[in-house]
Amino acid sequence: MDMAAKEILFSKETIQKRVRELAKQISQDYAGKELILIGVLKGAFIFMADLIREMDVPCRVDFVRLASYGTGSDSSGKVVITKDIEISIQDRDVLIIEDILDTGLTMQYFVGCLKERGPGSLKTCVFLDKRKRRKVPFEADYTGFTMDDGFVVGYGLDFDEKYRFLPGIYVIPTG
Repeated sequence: MDMAAKEILFSKETIQKRVRELAKQISQDYAGKELILIGVLKGAFIFMADLIREMDVPCRVDFVRLASYGTGSDSSGKVVITKDIEISIQDRDVLIIEDILDTGLTMQYFVGCLKERGPGSLKTCVFLDKRKRRKVPFEADYTGFTMDDGFVVGYGLDFDEKYRFLPGIYVIPTG
């Protein structure tokens, strides 16, 4: 992959500003409550860390790892939890933190799994929303940015476990 051909989509400064705005909104919405944040590994960890640092409500943190198997860049729609949460969410306010909302299949599956555990409330926060690739109707409660399509890296997002360290979001060629 030729990283010299990468094109900046969102700068570090643009991301920081949007994360602050999201954190402010979430803090207002959950004022006076304790929130459980569930990060979807691996892509969401940087976004989640920055979001927590900007929030002013108490929160507990847990992580889940999900895998959807398919060919190439297409999901089969079959999702498997490879690392489950460890905190009980029964009657608690829960916010799922995800890097990219794409087809919606993974998020729809995971939300369904968590609803079975009886949370008091359950919402979703995604860093990037690729609406054009949606296969099921799913809307996040909080969205950082929307984009049409394209393969992106940086700010926790990777290509073959590389480029997570980049401070901005870059579109890279896939051909």
